[in-house]
Amino acid sequence: MFTHQGKRRTAKHNLQIASLLSFVAGIVNVAGFLAVAKLTTNVTGHFAFFVDEVFKLNFWQGFIYFLYIFFFFLGSFSSNFLVEIISRRNDNFVYIVPTSIESLILLLVAIFGKNMIIENPNLIACSLLFAMGLQNSLVTRISNATVRTTHLTGLFTDLGIELSQLFFYREKETREKLYSSIRLRMTIISFFFIGGIIGGIFYSKIGLHVLFIGAFALVMGIIFDNIKLKVKLLQKKYKH
Repeated sequence: MFTHQGKRRTAKHNLQIASLLSFVAGIVNVAGFLAVAKLTTNVTGHFAFFVDEVFKLNFWQGFIYFLYIFFFFLGSFSSNFLVEIISRRNDNFVYIVPTSIESLILLLVAIFGKNMIIENPNLIACSLLFAMGLQNSLVTRISNATVRTTHLTGLFTDLGIELSQLFFYREKETREKLYSSIRLRMTIISFFFIGGIIGGIFYSKIGLHVLFIGAFALVMGIIFDNIKLKVKLLQKKYKH
């Protein structure tokens, strides 16, 4: 799921990572919005608000929206920076540090978020945007830009294009690629939706503690991949 990169990745690997990370993003998206009324998985809307506030000469509020954009960017930068450093030592573990940082951020917001909503809601938004920047950069790098999990605009665009192409491309190999891509995009959309539903239901009962679910899912993903990697290495060892 995480350990296979580039040409070593299969459609199954992409479906697995898409399911996990889009589910987490769906939870963060809804929990963040319900907690602080801000989008916390993408920056498209924030850029529009940033320009609007600057145009109105509300420079402080414009600066806040700039921070939202910057923290998503910073998360993306930090994730790939860490991947580059770690990949020079061991390719098998490039995903562990960024994913661990993301899960830690979700845990901290889940634990301290109740007080932060009142005292510093912008810190919650910036923290979650940083975490989603980490996630989006990591999955983009691992999957060679095949999988993106934190927002749906591009996914629905690509899905519309590929569904329309089914009416025109009849070659077996081309249609198989289209079906595989459509299945991947539908998986991301579905799990983002499921995560959002769970986020909304549990937020009404436990507030930002719902982020524990996202953090737990990430930790389980790391453990699952570690076990698979160790089993694979043991099999290679005994074969030789």
